[in-house]
Amino acid sequence: MHPFKKIKRHPFEPVAEWSIRLIASFSIILIFLIFLFVFREAAGLFTPDAPAGPSQQAPSSESTSSSPQQESYGEDLQQESYGGDLQQESYGEDLQQESYGDDLQQESYGEDLQQESYGGDVAEGEHVLYVPRNPNYPEIYNSETGMLPADIDEIPGEQAPAVVEKAPGGLLDNLLGDTWQPVSEQPKFGVWPLVIGTLKTTLIAIALGAPLGILAALYTAFFARRRVREIVKPAIELLAGFPSVVIGFFCLVTVASFLQETFGMEYRLNAIVGGIGLSLAVIPIVYSIAEDALNAVPKTLREASLALGSTEWQTAYRVMLPAAAPGVIAAVILGIGRAFGETMIAIMATGNAPMESWNILTPARTFAATIGSEMGEVVWGSEHYGILFLLGTVLFVVSFGLNALTELYVKKRLIKKFQGH
Repeated sequence: MHPFKKIKRHPFEPVAEWSIRLIASFSIILIFLIFLFVFREAAGLFTPDAPAGPSQQAPSSESTSSSPQQESYGEDLQQESYGGDLQQESYGEDLQQESYGDDLQQESYGEDLQQESYGGDVAEGEHVLYVPRNPNYPEIYNSETGMLPADIDEIPGEQAPAVVEKAPGGLLDNLLGDTWQPVSEQPKFGVWPLVIGTLKTTLIAIALGAPLGILAALYTAFFARRRVREIVKPAIELLAGFPSVVIGFFCLVTVASFLQETFGMEYRLNAIVGGIGLSLAVIPIVYSIAEDALNAVPKTLREASLALGSTEWQTAYRVMLPAAAPGVIAAVILGIGRAFGETMIAIMATGNAPMESWNILTPARTFAATIGSEMGEVVWGSEHYGILFLLGTVLFVVSFGLNALTELYVKKRLIKKFQGH
């Protein structure tokens, strides 16, 4: 047999290689597109032609309708009519009136019911879609005025509702404030309570989860028997597959009640309860990566330390742990990213209240919890909508930066260290 005979490749190897390349390229493109979408939505806050939201007054423009009047659901409600001479809506022959009571003549919701007409003679049975009276602004409903901002300028001055004014100062001053109150007469979007809440819960989670994860990794790597290691390692890693809502519900029902009954805390849900819940999500990540880093340390270092008279514990934390420090640091950084971006646990276990206090026994609210709580009810295109996407951009940049730091710097440094460079 010729020593330099070329080995034939399996026919499926090129297919597998190209599949891996395509999947990796698609993942990178998808991450870029997600960031581009989030950043585009947040950039609307800083463009001069940003749409008017509930906290902005729409400028006046020419009317495209005939005689609009105020639509109200309290007193002086006016009747909504979709045609000029349309008297009733008929669904069959000889249908004169639809009545649900004695001598019911009209459907009234208040006193002094008058007719509101959108103009035009509409044929019977024809459906009319609402046409915005100011096409320069989208159809954003303002809960404070009960109207669309495009319609406010079409109402006579005496009947026009009070327009909600923006909080004093510019957007940057509003963001740097100390009050998060997006639904009010003067919306306030101060992010400092959210920053403090995010830092509190993340630091508590890392302070609890990182030491437990590292110690558990040391135990299974150097002290546990083989049979114990085969049980403990899959059990801890299985915790990473628990749904966040399950961990949050456990903290909400069990952990919060236990801590309040034991320590007599004023607030049942607070930052420390949320931090404990987040630590349960951090421990599997820290443990798994730290255990792999410790097992990657050459066994000769351990044997040399034991031969010089060191104990097992001294060898573990004075020789093996420093040698695996880059990998352990990578595990802690990834744990910080996990706690920083967690949503459901933060919503359910922290009290979800934006309070500017560093006291860990008071409720807190994180960036992710704010987005998860308010995005489903925010008005599309409003200032509140853009600020939530701005918070999402911060989350994305921080999480992506932590992961990039881990992959591109820490792990490479660990490899170079083991290679003797």
